[in-house]
Amino acid sequence: MEQRLPLKTADAATTRLYSDPSGGSAGEVIEASPCWRRPGRVAFTINLQGGSPEGYSSAQPWHTSAIEADGSLRVDAMGRLEKILDRADDLGMAVILGLFYFGQDETVRDEAAVLKAVDNATGWVLTKGYRNVLIEVNNECNVRYDHPILRPDRVHELITRVKNISVRGHRLLTGTSYGGGTIPGEKVMATSDFILIHGNGVSEPKRIGEMVRKVRALPAYWPKPIVFNEDDHFKFNETENNFVAAVNEHASWGYFDFRMKGEGLDEGYQSPPVNWGLSSDLKRGFVQLLSIITGVAPEQTPISAGSLATPPAGADLLRPSGLSVVRLTYEGWTNAYLLGNGKVEAVIVPAVGRVMQFRFIGG
Repeated sequence: MEQRLPLKTADAATTRLYSDPSGGSAGEVIEASPCWRRPGRVAFTINLQGGSPEGYSSAQPWHTSAIEADGSLRVDAMGRLEKILDRADDLGMAVILGLFYFGQDETVRDEAAVLKAVDNATGWVLTKGYRNVLIEVNNECNVRYDHPILRPDRVHELITRVKNISVRGHRLLTGTSYGGGTIPGEKVMATSDFILIHGNGVSEPKRIGEMVRKVRALPAYWPKPIVFNEDDHFKFNETENNFVAAVNEHASWGYFDFRMKGEGLDEGYQSPPVNWGLSSDLKRGFVQLLSIITGVAPEQTPISAGSLATPPAGADLLRPSGLSVVRLTYEGWTNAYLLGNGKVEAVIVPAVGRVMQFRFIGG
């Protein structure tokens, strides 16, 4: 999933804009994270320069960077990050750690400071001994970056720089992402350990599949993971959606959830103040569909019938061997599911978020 967790704001202007400028404390993120992992969600994105708390914004007057102007790292921000990475490690979750975010990169003084920040952040992760962290040099390198080395023509230099840093024989897997619907350039494709692409602006699920196939067809591509770590298209209750389209092409997919106009405080993971739990129909709808794909019993949280996810074509691609999922009508509920592994069976009704029956087969 794509959650750009703001690490805490650095200026008074942002404090005036948002009642909870930290976007929720690190403790709140840590407390909520088991409900992310439980249905089979195995990764999230976090960025040292935060992300737009508005979802999309033409300007970013706030200052959310954990990177100082000279490329050094803020001790307070890195302390909070450490707590989050530790908890993710405990849960068996990977973290895609972004270093730069457009609209915030200009708070770093010059290219020398950018290089220093890359070295400092990479060294920090390696020295701490994390093996669950991947590096995203910058979010959407083809969007408005002030520093040329963060743009598509040169960002591969930073990817290579991160790859060349090692501590005790270990280095970090590294890549960068592009804006919605954009296929990475050849230099990024050739140097990246994994490919990050975004589904923003891609409203037709078939285009998601086409993007994956185009990536694999490029001359510079060699077999490596393809990850949609940002997509603001949902439709989790429909059989065709971007999530399903990505999975059908054996690509990972993460959604970008910000609070949209008119929504309440329970909506959105990127817009402070944040409710980090499964507090909205959209969040719960994602979990329901994820649970069907992974075969892991969903979080027992009631959702409205409108958020019910129907098992999509190809949903068993990621299903553990031996697990069966059958759609049936149970006590009047037309969208119930019978899950079995040959030893036990459970009847689940996602519309009410309940396990209605659990039994041993033949017992």
